Amino acid sequence: MAKTASASIERSMEKLIPDELKELWRSVEKNELVAEKFTQEQERLVGEYRKIWTDALTLEGFKDLPASLFHELGLYTQCADAATIQLRCSRAVKSLAQEWREKVDPTDRKSVERFYNESQVEIYDLIWWHTLSDDLSPLGYVTALQFALREGCRNCLDFGSGIGAGSLLFVQHGFKVGLADISSPLLAFGQWRFQLRQLHADFYDLKTSRLPDSGYDMVTAMDVFEHLADPAETVEKLSYTLKPGGFLFGRFHGEPDEDRPLHIVQDFEPCFRRLRELGFVQVWRDDWLWGHQIFRK
Repeated sequence: MAKTASASIERSMEKLIPDELKELWRSVEKNELVAEKFTQEQERLVGEYRKIWTDALTLEGFKDLPASLFHELGLYTQCADAATIQLRCSRAVKSLAQEWREKVDPTDRKSVERFYNESQVEIYDLIWWHTLSDDLSPLGYVTALQFALREGCRNCLDFGSGIGAGSLLFVQHGFKVGLADISSPLLAFGQWRFQLRQLHADFYDLKTSRLPDSGYDMVTAMDVFEHLADPAETVEKLSYTLKPGGFLFGRFHGEPDEDRPLHIVQDFEPCFRRLRELGFVQVWRDDWLWGHQIFRK
C-alpha cells in the first residue's frame, strides 16, 4: 500500500475531485460562494492528489519529488550529478522535438514506431512531466485510481505505460498491474524502477507480446492516442484485454503544437466511432481539470 493514507482515497466512494469542483463552481455562479473560497478549495483538493502522487513516486529518504526523480534517473543512467540530470530533463521537450524532426516521417508508421523504440530522450521528458513542475495533468492517474477503487477494480493495465509512474501508483494501492509499451528503453527503465522498489508487475513489449484476453478490470491510456499511427486499431486491442464491464480511462486530445510534433493525431472521431461499434459507453468525463474520459465495455 502507499506510504501514507490520503483523505481523498479514503473517501473514494464519494465524488471524484473534478466533479466536486464543477459542482462547487455552480455555488460561485449562484453567488453562494465567493471565487476566492473556491480557489482555496481547489488548491486544497488538487493538493490531496499531489500528495498521493508524491507519496507513490518518492524514494525512501527523500521528501522532495523532483529531487527523488532526478536521483532515481541518475542511478539508472549512472550519472551522479543531479544538476546535470535536472538540466537534461528541463530541456527534454525541445530535445525530443528536434530529434523527432530529424528522424521521423510522421506519415510512415514504421518510422514513427522506430523512433519510440530507439529514443532515450523520452525518459528525461517523462521524468520532467512527472515532477509536476510545468503541468499537473499526470494527476489524472490519481483520478483513475480513485475511480478504480470506487468501482471495485482489482487490476489495471497501463497502455503506453512510459516509465511506469501510473502503475507504481496503482500497485502501491493494492492493484495487480500490467505495463504495455512499444518502447524498449521506456519498458527497461520501468522494469528497473519496479525492481528497485521490490514490487511486481507484468510487462508487455507491444512489438512482440500479445495482451491477455479479458485480463484487466481497467485500462489507463494517458496521453497515448495522439501518438499512435492507428488509434482505432488500438481501441480494438484494448477491448480484447478488458473484461466485460471493464473501464477504459484515457485522454483523447491533441492539437498542433510546435513543441510537440509527436502529437500526430488531432481527430479522435475514428476512436470514438470504434468504441461505439464495440459497445463501449462513456460513463464519465472530466469537464473541469484535465479532460479525461471513461468508457465502459
